[in-house]
Amino acid sequence: MSMTQEQIETLTSNLRPYIDASGLHVPEYATIKNTLITAWRGIFGDDLYVEPDSQDGQLIAVFALALLDTYNALEEIYLGFSPSTATGENLSRVVKINGIRRKTGSHSTVDVRIVGVPGTTIINGVVRSAADDKWDLPPSVVIPASGEIIVTVTAQEEGAVAAAPGEVNEIATPTRGWQSVTNAAAAALGASAESDAELRQRQAYSVALPSRTIFAGTLGAVANVEGVQKYTGFENDSDETDTNGIPAHSIAVIVQGGDAQEIASAILHKKTPGCGTFGTTSETITDADGFTNTIRFSRPVSVALEAQIMITPESGYVSSIGDDIRAAVVEYIENLAIGQAVSVSQLVSVAVRAGSYYDVSSVKIAKAGQTLAASNIAMAFNELAALDIDDVELVVSS
Repeated sequence: MSMTQEQIETLTSNLRPYIDASGLHVPEYATIKNTLITAWRGIFGDDLYVEPDSQDGQLIAVFALALLDTYNALEEIYLGFSPSTATGENLSRVVKINGIRRKTGSHSTVDVRIVGVPGTTIINGVVRSAADDKWDLPPSVVIPASGEIIVTVTAQEEGAVAAAPGEVNEIATPTRGWQSVTNAAAAALGASAESDAELRQRQAYSVALPSRTIFAGTLGAVANVEGVQKYTGFENDSDETDTNGIPAHSIAVIVQGGDAQEIASAILHKKTPGCGTFGTTSETITDADGFTNTIRFSRPVSVALEAQIMITPESGYVSSIGDDIRAAVVEYIENLAIGQAVSVSQLVSVAVRAGSYYDVSSVKIAKAGQTLAASNIAMAFNELAALDIDDVELVVSS
């Protein structure tokens, strides 16, 4: 028994991938396998036994899986042409057309206040935190006439090196004329390599760099500064100070991570002439014409939280599941944007999805030192929620 060429072409048409207005279409595994079975029986007879426990059935399954792998590779290639669908190395390659690249793992940074004799030059200075972590100053720091200067120091060790306010307070490389160092805010933690989702978001901002919306271009420039992890911005184009305290005709940019000088430079070179900048951090930038400009922006204000999760265990529950629940809640908080409120309903959803063999009875949260409640917590435009796993209480009811 055999099939005609026309029969073969009709049958295999089910296996042909195609592209139409809605995108690429490839056959599913069941379609592939059933088409091969039909062809097999068309060649060797309708009574051929091709169930999974037969040799013919197993060989057909091998062919079907090989075809499916080929289709999957084809789909990956097709999706790899767009930043919105590309993944992994494909995404790293395609965003190069926008002049950006995936950020590698970064180091923690923190702004410190250097105090000393005016004119003192600190070469390759190093400071130390209470946890004995070392932080590098810029290669050369000159203390100005005011006797103090704010600079950004970088942790020598890559990753999430933490430092609470006031903990970076020891001079590791004594220099004549350098008197003290301290940090007013917590360190911006280093991060692992940029994820696909983060890179897609930054790619969307990057295409705004040459756009008509100058403020969007300013944020895009800030996003591309090495070490920047989170950022947001507000524009007040009115004639009065707005509800956030931003002066008239000014912009306010809030940035976590990144060097303060580089951030200020990015803002200066992208904002409109005459537009004011508002924030708690100020840097003096000299432009190409030799003029000095004071650029202001802010670091996010960290808002420490506490949480309580009550669960009712079921058969199969073990203590490690509770650890997974706590870790999932902390991860959710860490991924919140600057100014984003903490949603209790979202926390409940995160706790439910973190594992199995339990029911979530309640989730309560509060700012550190306040009464826990099942209520959302609003954040100011420049605030960033923070939750340490040690501050997540898991209550397992009997």
